[in-house]
Amino acid sequence: MSGVAAVCRGGWERVSALLPGRADWATMRRQPRRDLLAGLTVAVVALPLALGFGVSSGLGAAAGLATAIVAGALAALLGGSNLQVSGPTGAMTVVLVPIVHRFGPGGVLTVGLIAGVLLVALALARAGRYVRYVPAPVVEGFTAGIAAVIFLQQVPAALGVPAPEGEKVTAIAWQAVVDFAAQPQWTALALALGVATVMLIGARWKPGVPFSLLAVAAVTVVAVVAHLDVARIGQLPATLPAPSLGFLDPAAVPMLLTSAVAVAALAALESLLSATVADGMTVGQRHDPDRELFGQGVANLVTPLFGGVPATAAIARTAVNVRTGAGSRLAALTHALVLALIMLAAAPLVAHIPLAALAGVLLATAIRMVEVSSLLALARSTRSDAVLMVLTAAATLALDLIAAVGIGLVLAAFLAVRKIARAATLEQVPLDVADHHAEEAALLAEHIVAYRFDGPLFFAAAHRFLLELTEVADVRVVILRMSRVSAVDGTGASVLRDAIERLEHRGITVYLSGVRPEHERALSAIGVLERLRAQGRLFAHTPDAITAARALLHRTGVLVSPEPALKAG
Repeated sequence: MSGVAAVCRGGWERVSALLPGRADWATMRRQPRRDLLAGLTVAVVALPLALGFGVSSGLGAAAGLATAIVAGALAALLGGSNLQVSGPTGAMTVVLVPIVHRFGPGGVLTVGLIAGVLLVALALARAGRYVRYVPAPVVEGFTAGIAAVIFLQQVPAALGVPAPEGEKVTAIAWQAVVDFAAQPQWTALALALGVATVMLIGARWKPGVPFSLLAVAAVTVVAVVAHLDVARIGQLPATLPAPSLGFLDPAAVPMLLTSAVAVAALAALESLLSATVADGMTVGQRHDPDRELFGQGVANLVTPLFGGVPATAAIARTAVNVRTGAGSRLAALTHALVLALIMLAAAPLVAHIPLAALAGVLLATAIRMVEVSSLLALARSTRSDAVLMVLTAAATLALDLIAAVGIGLVLAAFLAVRKIARAATLEQVPLDVADHHAEEAALLAEHIVAYRFDGPLFFAAAHRFLLELTEVADVRVVILRMSRVSAVDGTGASVLRDAIERLEHRGITVYLSGVRPEHERALSAIGVLERLRAQGRLFAHTPDAITAARALLHRTGVLVSPEPALKAG
């Protein structure tokens, strides 16, 4: 029983470490006026985005608004960042559309619930720190690919044509263009382009003004007054629905696990990247990655009960929050409460917003997601970074987001290993003959050669070293200097053993010097060290190996040539 009690106590301590503490509440009391103003500003920016992403996901504007309220509040309270703003996002919408096509709205809610459980498990496993290993080219390519997908998703609504069936956004966008060419809907196109243009120009003119909301409001007034024949959002509920698990079908859970893993992975990646960006925009703010995963997990566990889609941190809304002076969680919490008041008081007005106007908001959002300067800087840095970024973006557009990140990470790992392998060297070095007489120095120069390893001796570089070593000729002794080896894996140790055995088969004696203690395990596992140590051919220092080699040559009666055939170095 004591063991069970210890496990329970340890588990509770781990969970309690992820919950808000006194410092969080104290921070919320420092500058409440600035936080309240920042939260109000973010809510104004978030309203059209929440509605647009809800519609784009396939579950409707009400689902997007419910997500912004519920997930926004819970992630603000329980997350690991003081500045993060959460809700429905374009990246998540891209993942959800095919799930809606295959499993319907209930499948999306179930996926969100399972993803919440997975995120909480990741937080308890302290997996948040691993996002730092995602390379910048993968992130930039991923973002550019998402922006392209979001843009293409909005083409049918912007053109005023029904969304064609299918999952491939490129095919859907092309079919929408074909349908528009057959029966043009210029009103919808004008509304979408008008909203997008106002947002893009306004963002450059006065970044602090919520031009998205102003443009959508103006377009809605025009559409109502002029009785324009365009599709509208439709009636929204004035309150959140009562929490329910009626959507959950236990029999469908196994089929949805893969999708849930994808959603959880995306939520973790986007949230932690957003928190990192927020830290970089401020001084003195540092997020807790595990707490952030926990907050997002709880948010995604609860949001489906109210009909909301899976949520994640929103980089754009978080940036607005930081730029408007937010300093604590109170700002993000205020954003969620303001959206709840809008839902309560203004739902009838929101129902008149044209879908084309929301499409214009998302078109402008997709364009603003792409930082051209960052893309160009990475493209110019190295060829491998440029290739990695382009392939990740192409995979995001052609496949899906999780596959794209997986491909990007695998390719990044391959390129990193390739770069490390090229940096590792095997160099022939001169022997120190200053302490020997001229005759002995000639003996050393002619019959003994020393090689020094620099860098890791591992699978990607080991076979190249083997070829270099086994090509040595006209020597009696080879000294392998191991003091500068940074790492040894099983492949490297095996190749080293093979090289030693091949040299010995040709009658060449091999000495090892400077083997580090941390490398002895890998070399001992294949029997290299024990045999060489037993034969007196393992030394801590290279001069000792030279002395032993010279003694060996004297014992075997090697003659000194007047003109050495091979000089080391």
